[in-house]
Amino acid sequence: MSHATEPSATSRLELLPLRVAHAEEMAGVLSDPALHVFIGGAPDTPEALRARYARLAAGSPDPGVLWCNWVLRERTTGSLVGTVQATVSAGTAEVAWVVGTPWQGRGYATEAARWLVAHVIEAFGVGTVVAHVHPGHHASAAVAAAAGLTATDELHDGEIRWELTPHH
Repeated sequence: MSHATEPSATSRLELLPLRVAHAEEMAGVLSDPALHVFIGGAPDTPEALRARYARLAAGSPDPGVLWCNWVLRERTTGSLVGTVQATVSAGTAEVAWVVGTPWQGRGYATEAARWLVAHVIEAFGVGTVVAHVHPGHHASAAVAAAAGLTATDELHDGEIRWELTPHH
């Protein structure tokens, strides 16, 4: 599907389809252990990230599920600063974003998440967009809200389900 393979841009970011070649630089972007306080785990080595990106780039083994992953490149410097992803299945897109610590607080996650939500609605006609945000992760909650999602009272693995049901 071409939807997931086209580069796109926002005012300050280029969104490039995830490639294994991005793993080396992204390992550095995501290397701060503080990033993993809410999302769990530990920073990946470049080798582990390469293997993960190879799996993601190959796509979902389930034909009913589409994996869409982009790296975020700062247009002025050319540096990679984070990723956004969407898992599209049965009329729902589950979205997520991460921006490396040095680039946080600049609105990049909000800019990318807004693009992502609009993209999955337009490209795939999904009826629901969902994100899961740790209750203590106020910055990520602010991004979800800015992207048009609303917190529900539903918890999933200790995270709050945020949801947007677009009006087509």
